[in-house]
Amino acid sequence: MSDEKVIVGISQGDINGIGLEVIIKSMLDPTIFEICTPIVFGSNKTASFHRKALNIEDFSFNQIKDASEANSKRANLINVYEEDVNIELGKQTADGGKYALKSLEAAAFALAEGKVDVLVTAPINKENIQSPDFNFPGHTEYLESKFGDGNSLMLLVSDTLKVAVVTGHIPVTQVAAALTPEKIGSKLTALHKSLEKDFNIQKPKIAVLGLNPHAGDNGVIGDEEKNCIIPAINKARAEGIMAFGPYPADGFFGNETYKKFDAVLAMYHDQGLIPFKTISFNSGVNFTAGLPVVRTSPDHGTAYDIAGKNKASEESFRKAIYTAIDIYRTRKGNKENSANPLKIGFIKRER
Repeated sequence: MSDEKVIVGISQGDINGIGLEVIIKSMLDPTIFEICTPIVFGSNKTASFHRKALNIEDFSFNQIKDASEANSKRANLINVYEEDVNIELGKQTADGGKYALKSLEAAAFALAEGKVDVLVTAPINKENIQSPDFNFPGHTEYLESKFGDGNSLMLLVSDTLKVAVVTGHIPVTQVAAALTPEKIGSKLTALHKSLEKDFNIQKPKIAVLGLNPHAGDNGVIGDEEKNCIIPAINKARAEGIMAFGPYPADGFFGNETYKKFDAVLAMYHDQGLIPFKTISFNSGVNFTAGLPVVRTSPDHGTAYDIAGKNKASEESFRKAIYTAIDIYRTRKGNKENSANPLKIGFIKRER
């Protein structure tokens, strides 16, 4: 597998949040340029405002007009807007959403054009970014509309835990109605494929959580387990997927049963993300599995409360960059291997 540098496209996120802070802090580590060429899609004026707010002096972006001009030893930036912007750190404003979308659109277009290899997105505010051009609950659904076929999957990843969700950004009141054996089954299949293709985990073991307390207690506290979840698990197992459950979520995480599995499939957003962030906060990564392109993001939001105060940790964002690179290289290596099976077989026999 090639160790050539990966071109990483980066969207700046909400200009009033911590997105540019964690981006700049990640770029201060020179070792990052040994494995990738980062390109931020944003504005040099906006970036300079954040750099000055953080009192960071020994840093500047290399301004370019096209990804082909990127300096492999610098943090590069493409201006996607030139106008002066009213930045109000820590506040939710219309401009915060407007310029987050400009950045995201430009980065996603570069990804679609093959000008960048992967996309890493800084946090957006899901309310102020809404517009005729962005009518989605979040990044996952937006990128699904651009690149997907209906089988994308929100997958939270850390060194100790991987958690996917069946239903993403929908109200809790709609979760039960949204669950069907087919939907759960498709998410199980997508998760299984991602673990094999993106993480090189062969025959992964997947734990499936129940929806109701005590996983329904055999129908005493709800029948979603009997009618939806168990049929989906049984079908998946018949197809060769090692799926187990359903497990009551509280005990499953409380007694660390998750350590026995390669990944966990939760039924809804908070059921999976609360334990994940409790266990892996600041080191976790949000990966949109099931797409033909690679996109990751940090596992936190805009953090308006600490924006501009030099308090934000860049660990999760840096981890998002590294994870995107690892997945890209894994996919590329698997594609090369499958394209030349005779060579791989010969190498194995030589060993």
